[in-house]
Amino acid sequence: MIKPVVELRDVSKAFGPVQALSNVSLRLVPGQVNCLAGENGAGKSTLIRVLTGALRRDSGTYEIDGQPITTPTPAHMRAAGVQAVYQELSLLPHLSVAENLFMGRLPARNGIIAKGRLRAHARKALDEVGLTDVSPNAIVERLPAATRQLVEIAKVLTADPVKVIVFDEPTTALTEAESERLLEHIGRLRERNIAMLYVTHRLEEMFEIGDWVTVLRDGGLSEEGPISNYDEDRLITAMVGREISSLYPETHRQAGTPALRVRGLRRFENSPAIDLHVRSGEILGIGGLLGSGRSGLLLSIFGASPAVAGEVEIEGKRVKPSGPRTMMNAGVGLLTEDRKVLGLLPELSIRENVTIASLRTGSRRGLLPGREQVEEADRLLDSLRLRAGSYAQPVSTLSGGNQQKVLLARWLLTKPKVLMFDEPTKGIDVGAKGELYTIIGDLAAKGLGIIVVSSYLPELLGLADRILVLRDGAVAGELPGSATEEDVLHLASGTGGAETSAAPEEPPSPGETPSVPGEIPAPRSGTSPASDTGVSTPPTPDDPGEVSRDA
Repeated sequence: MIKPVVELRDVSKAFGPVQALSNVSLRLVPGQVNCLAGENGAGKSTLIRVLTGALRRDSGTYEIDGQPITTPTPAHMRAAGVQAVYQELSLLPHLSVAENLFMGRLPARNGIIAKGRLRAHARKALDEVGLTDVSPNAIVERLPAATRQLVEIAKVLTADPVKVIVFDEPTTALTEAESERLLEHIGRLRERNIAMLYVTHRLEEMFEIGDWVTVLRDGGLSEEGPISNYDEDRLITAMVGREISSLYPETHRQAGTPALRVRGLRRFENSPAIDLHVRSGEILGIGGLLGSGRSGLLLSIFGASPAVAGEVEIEGKRVKPSGPRTMMNAGVGLLTEDRKVLGLLPELSIRENVTIASLRTGSRRGLLPGREQVEEADRLLDSLRLRAGSYAQPVSTLSGGNQQKVLLARWLLTKPKVLMFDEPTKGIDVGAKGELYTIIGDLAAKGLGIIVVSSYLPELLGLADRILVLRDGAVAGELPGSATEEDVLHLASGTGGAETSAAPEEPPSPGETPSVPGEIPAPRSGTSPASDTGVSTPPTPDDPGEVSRDA
């Protein structure tokens, strides 16, 4: 057996009455990728913080190269060779790549930065991670997300020594092509005999690069072993403690009249006009590649991003999307992709985050929620099975899946007619995904019109009754929910292969039967589903991610 470079034995950590870790052991072996799996709240983040010295363990042992580590600190662990690449990068956006790579270690002569040596050192570091086309003088904020991620890795590799690298959700904000590039480089790090701990919610990535898997559940070690001994079903069972036969439970919905209709919406001068509709009791999926305009479309419908032309109707009544408050009052809710920046107010409690969008209608003088409003908010949170010790605790203490439930409760409290979800399961574990899919399907079954934007094709196809595919800001075509991933990709990339209409057909009037050429498929069985509003208005929102080709 290869001797581990890092070994934790029977590590425990509690926060008051909450036992975050209980007798967890972890071995990191040189040249091996150990994938850390588990639901949100399983203890992964706590284990990482103990490993990197950000938290002191309550009990258990910690060894590096066989030497005991008693009171680790982040600086101590970095000096010992334990480095980390986090989802939220530590780069300083307004500085150059070279300055970021050697911040705190800038080469100098007589107190003046030696720019020539700095560029030379940075050039060597960038070449090492394959960024041969990136200038050391480039400003970090102008680089693509994947390039910034590799710059972060290059920064870690300039440290001395580098024995262990922890990767915490490194591909969350990356496109498929960018993720592949990053995973290829992690494979090269394996050849350099570096031990790696890899954390991701994307199971397919674990099977692509992993050698070993360590599964946590409820703060304890569920099981571990060579990843070759697992398939997706067994890994999910180990994570959640139960079999998940289908993430998309069967429902039988009856679509009604249009809950939302958009005609001729143009976000910018000379941009393509977009038409779409979603019926009550229906889930409309929206797909497309990076830059196709999916997130921007939702923001314009919601009034959080201006549009130069177009009409919006809610249940047949025309509404001008002049701002989030107007659209909210008309019955439209938007759960944004970035929960932390555009959705949640982290300093406020769970209950305050839920009631903030309804203060004008259910509070005393619009300042504090009334008793009935608080009681209804608590009932909604109970019905969504929110996992929290108290609804008065800060929302920032919740896992990603539970934070998404808080945002959902906020909009349900406004009695919406249409709910729009932008990347609803980003950063959410597989167990919480199943719960959220069921909730979305139940909301549609109760008569809400649902729109879902997702980069993950299995999710889009599993939830949607119809799929609208965008390309270059225009509607490339419409597909039934029974379409394949290849059908969506052909439309999204413009390579052909799927026979669809160029734009969605108008829904028939109640009682009419649609003609065959433009027939709108019925929901299919076997699928499940600004300031005072709690939604910020970004000046130039970017589209979030690329369509995934993962099965």
